[in-house]
Amino acid sequence: MRAVEDKRTRILETAIELAERGGFEAVRLRDVAAQADVALGTVYKRFRSKEEILVAALDLESEKLDKRMALKPAKGDNEEERVLSFFETATGHLFRRPNLARAIIRAITSGDAELTAKVAGFHDRITRQIVTALRGEEGQPLAEAGPQATEQMLAFILSQIWFAALVGWMGGLHSKQSVIEQLRVSLRLLLKGVAAGE
Repeated sequence: MRAVEDKRTRILETAIELAERGGFEAVRLRDVAAQADVALGTVYKRFRSKEEILVAALDLESEKLDKRMALKPAKGDNEEERVLSFFETATGHLFRRPNLARAIIRAITSGDAELTAKVAGFHDRITRQIVTALRGEEGQPLAEAGPQATEQMLAFILSQIWFAALVGWMGGLHSKQSVIEQLRVSLRLLLKGVAAGE
């Protein structure tokens, strides 16, 4: 079992390295197999496509982000500051390897129905992190939100705004700073709406 897991890790690490060097187009299954020193059939047994490998790479990156946030939770005196702190960390985590980030975003926007559950898992993880940032160290629900459903919906909407901004960044429409600024404005408006009971 350990050998199987080692091969999977080697395949993923190789795909990540290829994506960082050359982006989405560089992640060819034949090249992944050759550089990971595994048979091409072994790669196909675990991953149907480069999109599937890159979504699995996203899962690895998400685990790293979860560990980082557990060690250094989002900082701030209020909900807005903490959520922005989380997004600055998450965006910085992605952007430190821009070619890989673009390749992953392209993979998760491929529309491959068989990857839907895995992509949804990523969005759920981000939503949980946003809820954690909203609640702060005490873990108290958003005071003005009332029902937990409001808090979850706020986190879900913010995760969707972030994802849309990342797609815009991938296409060259936005800078990293613009991604964060879009979140800042959106968060402020949403929190005002929650506070007003809208």
